[in-house]
Amino acid sequence: MANDKIMLDPAAFAAAVLGGNAQRPDEENKLYIKRQLTLYLEATLLAQDFNNLEESRFDMAKTQKRNEVLSKIIERRYH
Repeated sequence: MANDKIMLDPAAFAAAVLGGNAQRPDEENKLYIKRQLTLYLEATLLAQDFNNLEESRFDMAKTQKRNEVLSKIIERRYH
């Protein structure tokens, strides 16, 4: 079962998230950079949270339970 663990590279995950976040036409560079930095940090923390949960709590979880926990993580981070 240990081979079934999913581990995210936080930096690569955050970079992928940023790739889909284009600068708005009327957005100032400084505001865009701040938005990108915030998004990068949040994505990195989310990936680290996921890895910590994967390591400590998901060993015995079923697929349905895993999805419930991930939904709670995302809700807590973004709401």
